[in-house]
Parts: sequence; structure tokens; C-alpha cells
Amino acid sequence: MGRPDPEEGQLPAPVKPPDGGWGWIVLLGCFVITGFSYAFPKAVSVYFKELMKDFHVGYSDTAWISSIMLAMLYGTGPVCSIMVNQFGCRPVMLIGGLLASAGMILASFTTNIIELYLTAGVLTGLGMALNFQPSLIMLGTYFDKRRPLANGLAAAGSPVFLSSLSPLGQVLLEKFGWRGGFLIMGGLLLNCCTCGAVMRPLDMGMKRKMGKAQDKYEAKEMLPIGGKSEEGISTTDGTKKGKKAKKKPKKGKKLLDFSIFSNRGFIIYTISKFILVLGLFVPPILLVNYAKDTGVPDTEAAFLLSIIGFIDIFARPACGMVAGLKWVRPHVAYLFSFSMLFNGLTDICSARASNYTGLVIFCVFFGISYGMVGALQFEVLMAIVGSQKFSSAIGLVLLIEAFAVLIGPPSAGRLVDALKNYEVIFYLAGSEVVLSALFLGVASYCCLNRGKKESPPENNPTAGAGSDTEEAESDVQEAEEHSSDNHQPARSTDNAVVVASEEANHVAEEQRGEGGGCPAGDGEVLTRDGCNADQMVERDSF
Repeated sequence: MGRPDPEEGQLPAPVKPPDGGWGWIVLLGCFVITGFSYAFPKAVSVYFKELMKDFHVGYSDTAWISSIMLAMLYGTGPVCSIMVNQFGCRPVMLIGGLLASAGMILASFTTNIIELYLTAGVLTGLGMALNFQPSLIMLGTYFDKRRPLANGLAAAGSPVFLSSLSPLGQVLLEKFGWRGGFLIMGGLLLNCCTCGAVMRPLDMGMKRKMGKAQDKYEAKEMLPIGGKSEEGISTTDGTKKGKKAKKKPKKGKKLLDFSIFSNRGFIIYTISKFILVLGLFVPPILLVNYAKDTGVPDTEAAFLLSIIGFIDIFARPACGMVAGLKWVRPHVAYLFSFSMLFNGLTDICSARASNYTGLVIFCVFFGISYGMVGALQFEVLMAIVGSQKFSSAIGLVLLIEAFAVLIGPPSAGRLVDALKNYEVIFYLAGSEVVLSALFLGVASYCCLNRGKKESPPENNPTAGAGSDTEEAESDVQEAEEHSSDNHQPARSTDNAVVVASEEANHVAEEQRGEGGGCPAGDGEVLTRDGCNADQMVERDSF
């Protein structure tokens, strides 16, 4: 099932992203996948009360279902990267859709909470992970100039699906019970297979006959001395080719590219993202309980999350459009840093909110800043490492984020239990987000921009090599490394040309001996008519 490598003697030509066309269908599929991946673990919480009654467990036991889903989504990043690099995005997404659906269908037949952990938690979580990461990779393949907008539109799937799946789950619970609801939810997850089917890979153009064929053609055109040279070329090529096949085995494709850790921009991004995740998800998780403790009724407290989701729907595409502007896109990392700073300051300023109006204002600003962070996080990563290494980069980043997800919200919950004070938690979460923003902004300016000024332009590898031109150059370089086997045919062609030249000079000596033809100097190549023809065979160097 592995993807075929380029044929011998051919180099994959860089394919320009279409920025439209079938890419809009890919964007729609990514929108659906993102919605399921982020909203589904939260939407299943509507079934928790019924699960507690049937299985006689506590709320913390049922909450582990969502936690395991998220842990699988983040923690299996490297596994997804390896599978994508080995088999491609479409097969991995099809398998992921089947696993996600099978997990929820099997969960509807479970008889204890452990079986739910294994089916709805592990199996469905793994299936969504195998869909989420490849969809982002395909989005970066189809879009370059409009990539910030595409990322913003795809990220909007999370709030849209959250606002629709939760009410749908409540309706299914009332009419069919939690088992019927799980069964229908499993059927809905089969749409992930449909989204995977539309992820059509871009055709990789091939530079045909870069080596042996090109040399043969030029040799024939420049030195048309008959069949002997052709025979010499083919014989020499065949001999060298046989030796090369024995001595030089094919290089395997890297399943997980750890060379991205040599990219300073990637290191800065990863550290900043780890600190960010420690505090980013804490306020939405604790908001409803915080509002109830301040005396807000249950229905109004739950409506606060709807406000955040509604604002988030419009904030993500709008931020994607802003990030795509010509004068903003080169500095998208600083825009991401500003969005994190905005989010952190919103948490800190809302810590002392004591009435419903203050909480509504907090939700509005938090929805804007949270949408900005969601729209820019993967765009910045694509800009740093480029689409070629994005499959490995996102897997490693998600794995590191998994540790932060498992540390941040649980630690905040324990502090709430110990201190009985939400104000301190909001201060702590906001401070962590602000710290990540300052680290990203300052480190990017000091380590990257200053390095660019000090280094010579020709030897300065920029950390943010995300433009299409730079990606194309790196594509060609990798292809040249892969097709290094073509050096031997090129050398054999050189030998054949020398043989052909010697035959031509031999013909010249015979003609000179017979007294016919034009005088020729040493080393000159004669045509069939015997006249001087200083012919040069120019070949493209590999």
C-alpha cells in the first residue's frame, strides 16, 4: 500500500498549490473533520448522567471518556505522521473514519465503564486522530496564497459542530437512550470516510529523462556518428546500471523527520505552544461552575458557552482573512503572539467578574481571542516548517501538547478543590497564556530576525521557510537526494561520448591517410563528411 517512489531517472517536480478548484472540496472535508475532532469529545458529555446511573459510577469516571478521546487525538500524533508518510493521507483517513465509527457502534453494546474507555475512548479517539492530522496536511497542500483563510475556515468547524452536536445528542438521548444515541453518533462518524475519499492527492509532475535519456539524446544530436556510438552508450550504461543495482540499495523514505528539531523557529513554537495549552482550556472548562458559584442560574450559566461558540464561529474566518493580507502574512507569528496575549489578558481581567454582565463581556472577548488562536496555530506551524515537513511537525507538536493537556486542566481542578477560589485559577491560567505570548514574540524577534541580519543572505536558512518558492526548492533538493542513483548513468554516458569521440578521430586519421577531407587538429571531432566540427556536449549537472 506504500506510495510509489519516483521512477529511476526522474525527479518529482514541485507542484504549485491550486489555491482553489478541488481545494474548496478539500476545505469542506477539513471543516467537517475539524468539527468532529474537537467538538465530539465535548458533545458526548450530554450522555454522562445516564451512564452514571446505568454503570453506577461517578462523574469523574465518565469524564475519563472525553479525556481519553483528547489524549488519543493529541498523543498519537507521531503514529499518524508515520502512517501518512508511509501510505498517504487518503488511505489513513478512510481507516480512521471506520475506526471512529466502529468505536461508537461497539460502545452502544458495552456493559461496563472499562469497555466504554476502550471503545468510545481509545478506538474512536484514534479514529478521529487519523482523520484530523491528514486533513490539515492536505489543506496545506492545496492552498498557499489563501492558506491563512483556508485554515480559518476549517478551524470554524469546531464551534459550528459544538453548537450542533450537543443539542442533537440531547434529542437522541431523550428519544433513543444513550445506547441508541451512541449507535446513531457512530453512523454520523462514517462521514469522516466521505471526507477522506475527497482528499485527492495532487499529481506529482515528473521531470522525465533527467539523466541517462537526456545525455543520450544530446549525444545523438551532437555526435551523429552511427550505430556504434549508440551501441557503446547502451552497453556501457547497461554495465554500470548492473553494478549500481548491486552496490547501491534504494534509500527508504523517512517515516518521521526529526530534522525539524534543528529549526529554531520550530523549537520556539513548540515551547510556546506547550505553555499555552497549560492555561488555554482552563477558563472554558471552569466557566459554568464559576458562574453558578456567583449566583447565576443554571440555564444562563450554560448559555455563556454558547456565546463563546457563536463569537468563535465568526472570529476564526475573520482572523484567517486578516492573516492572509500581504503586509500581515510575513509577520503571522507576531499576530499569533498578539492573539495569545489578548486571550491571557482577557482571563486576568475577568478574574474579578462578579455578575452576569461581566461574565458575558468576558465571553465576548474570550471568544474573539480564542478564535484567533484557533485560526492561527496551524498556519504559523505551516509557515515555520513548510508543507513538506508539516506531517512530521504536527505529529510531534501534538504529542508534546498531549502532556500539557493532561497537566493543565486537572491541576486547575485540584487547585479549585483545595482553595475553593476560582479567581486564583483565572489569574494562573491567564499568566500562563501571557507568558507563552511573550516567549513567542521575544524569542522570534531575538533569535530569528537578529540571526537573519547577522548572517549573510546566501548562507542564512530562515526559520520560517513557509513560502511556496522555498518549499519548491526543498522539494527539488529532496528529490535530487532520492535520485542520486542517476549519477552512475550520467558517468557511463560520459564514457560513451569519449568512445564515440575516439571513433570519430579514428575515422579522421583514415581519411587523412587517404588524402581526403580537411585537416583536423588533435582532439577535434569530425563529422561524417570529414570536416572540422568543434562540437561540445553540454549536460545539466545533477
